[in-house]
Amino acid sequence: MTTSNHSRLEIDDRGVARLMLDRPEVHNAFDDALIKELNAHLERLHALAEHDEVRLVVLASGGKHFSAGADLHWMKRMVDYGFDDNLKDSRELARLMQQLDGLPCPTLCRIQGAAYGGAVGLAACCDLVIASDKATFCLSEVRIGLSPAVISPYVQRAIGPRQMRRYALTAEVIDATTAQALGLVHEVTDGETLDAQIDQMTDRLLAASPQAQRATKALLARVARDPDSDATREATCRTISELRVSREGQEGLAAFFDKRPPAWQRTGDANGDHDGNPDNKESRS
Repeated sequence: MTTSNHSRLEIDDRGVARLMLDRPEVHNAFDDALIKELNAHLERLHALAEHDEVRLVVLASGGKHFSAGADLHWMKRMVDYGFDDNLKDSRELARLMQQLDGLPCPTLCRIQGAAYGGAVGLAACCDLVIASDKATFCLSEVRIGLSPAVISPYVQRAIGPRQMRRYALTAEVIDATTAQALGLVHEVTDGETLDAQIDQMTDRLLAASPQAQRATKALLARVARDPDSDATREATCRTISELRVSREGQEGLAAFFDKRPPAWQRTGDANGDHDGNPDNKESRS
């Protein structure tokens, strides 16, 4: 476990990394120190994920709320910042969002309580988000004369341009059910079962080939940037072809036909099947 002043990073023997915002006394609010720590953790996680030493990153926080947004003391200091100092701070936040969004392995975000301001950006950068039914979200920046500028590419990608215009301009509080309908959250559960849902999703993600997940995540990022081009179509063909002849691809196919778990699974997946078919039979489609 790596413990810093405002955050923690734990990696278990399955390769599941738990990255924790650890400022519950201020509802895990952002400041420059927390952003710096998270960037350092994410740099390490990038390297570990590239070498298959980390299979999954779970982003979470302790206390009542996921994150209340910007720290009040940090905001008071920013009042005296000039343009260059503000630009430096903003670039560090942008690096945080980019690093989280670009992690090679799957990312899973656990949201309890409030997720305001930059915390909405963290959720939008993760591949999957599971929230408590008491969770709330808010792009609150315009209320104090600011803008959700740095996080806007990621949040708009998650909820779409029309909904982004509404919530970025009104700073309305979004409840968990609405957040799910918007596409910001994937699953909503009550607070008592939140950790059980996180564990279940973790098992599902660990059941898949780590190489295939990395390749799929990279491919989907390319498809999102350039969905309709000859280069993208060629990339899709190359991705599946490379995976079919790879060691994990060959192992996955062999396991499918042998009706056994593939080598990367220790105890099988959460649903008890190995190929996505409820009866574990060869697909006829």
